[in-house]
Amino acid sequence: MQINIRTSEANQEIVRKLTNKLPAGTKENVIARIALGYSLQNGRKFSNSEFNLYDSKGKEYKEHTIFDAKYRDFFVALISQHYGIYKMHENIPKYVKLHIDHGIELMDNLFNNNNNYTFFDFLIEHLDKGISMLDTVTVSLDAVKNNSQNIEKTFFKEPIKINVGKNTSTNEDILLGFNDTNVYNNCHIAVAGSSGTGKTQFALELLNQISNESNHHVSFIYLDFKGLKDDDLKYFQPFFDKTKASFIDAPNTPFPINPLSFIDSINEVNKQMGVDKFVDIICKYSNIGIKQRGTLREATLEAFLSKKPGEYPSFPEIYENLLEIVGDKRDTLTEIIDELSRYNIFKDPKKGATFLNQNIYLSLSGDLSNSVRFTSLFLIINYIYNTFMNMDSTPTENGYRGMRYILLIDEAHVIFKEKKYQDILEKILREIRSKGVSVIMLSQGIDEFNQSNFDFSSMCEMSFLLDIKDKTNTKAINKFLGLSDKDGIKAARSLEKIQKGQAISNIKEFTKGELFELKQFYAS
Repeated sequence: MQINIRTSEANQEIVRKLTNKLPAGTKENVIARIALGYSLQNGRKFSNSEFNLYDSKGKEYKEHTIFDAKYRDFFVALISQHYGIYKMHENIPKYVKLHIDHGIELMDNLFNNNNNYTFFDFLIEHLDKGISMLDTVTVSLDAVKNNSQNIEKTFFKEPIKINVGKNTSTNEDILLGFNDTNVYNNCHIAVAGSSGTGKTQFALELLNQISNESNHHVSFIYLDFKGLKDDDLKYFQPFFDKTKASFIDAPNTPFPINPLSFIDSINEVNKQMGVDKFVDIICKYSNIGIKQRGTLREATLEAFLSKKPGEYPSFPEIYENLLEIVGDKRDTLTEIIDELSRYNIFKDPKKGATFLNQNIYLSLSGDLSNSVRFTSLFLIINYIYNTFMNMDSTPTENGYRGMRYILLIDEAHVIFKEKKYQDILEKILREIRSKGVSVIMLSQGIDEFNQSNFDFSSMCEMSFLLDIKDKTNTKAINKFLGLSDKDGIKAARSLEKIQKGQAISNIKEFTKGELFELKQFYAS
């Protein structure tokens, strides 16, 4: 969705006049941004019947000129919150134009009626007003909340102590206070190690212990989107037996959710916003264009029309509507929806059932196309995110956070490489921890955690570093573990002699940078 606008003809000259009140060299787009914010602060809400209130014969602003790339999401969020609409709503460009023209008019009247009033007086007054509003403003989550979902998940509020390994010097167990809020701000864990270093065995042991220590109140999902081969099943079977985990080999076994069920199917406004979000996920992770986005939205909304409140359409139903719209013009969109329909990757669970109360190992077959695998993966992650964000936060009692769920993402470095994949993971790491959900990320290296726009390792209070290829990258290692220069020297020496099944860590219960033997899950 491009946001390119023209102001009204009358406002074109006013923009020049207002710009002249600012220091020499100031560009006219600054006035447009200020006008947009000033109009929103004024509280005016435009109806659809007012879309043609101003003509479009004045100053032209391209999207990058109005916002600058790094501020676009901020301004779109202001409009979305003001009108209670989703960020991809087709009317957002119209609202942007209306509020820029309206704000310019308001500012012109203000200065015409106050001859001694300077632009700096204006900025100081209204910046102060905006800042003071932050203390009292209430941000509504109704636009993303599904009031018809009604899924609850119990939590475990007692201490969860995990044996992560042994001190190589004393042979004593190292016990991690997983949900101890006096020690850790969150329960997210980052694990990095090359293939064959024991990373997977350590991850399985973490899940096994958390499940046992919580009396099976804390459930987990292990997301493996590279696919588990038949030969691997013999090794994993004891893990499935001990944790009572279900092995779902998609598409051979459908995943028990309808990925559209995060949408509020009762409230019409919320439904449209939910459909926009669903379409956004499909398009983002499948590289589908703007025109196809509109087509998918139309097909999905049409599928909802035949459903009762609380019911959700399936991919085959959406695909059928899609074919009616596009006819013989098959493209990337129809191919992806066709695959999602034909392979039956998702299946509506029995009424009242939810996979969140089970332990699940999900293997997405490597025979599926990358588009379908990644789209399916993020539909599941989005479902988990929205479901838990609709729940109350878990309490902290006697210093221990109540825990509900573990989301483990294997081969997370694949996600880190693409910015479009990073966004939802960053959002989950920031927001879901208060709901008693821990994210565990496994990766083959550490560079992938430290992206230019976001450091994922900084959001993980507990990090474990096994043997990696680039053991000499001291700067990246120290950043991954949050080590000082002094501890970094110790870590570098430890990595020189690290063996399979050993690690260094930043946990508070053991010396930083010092080697220890990892506790691992063994088939025996």
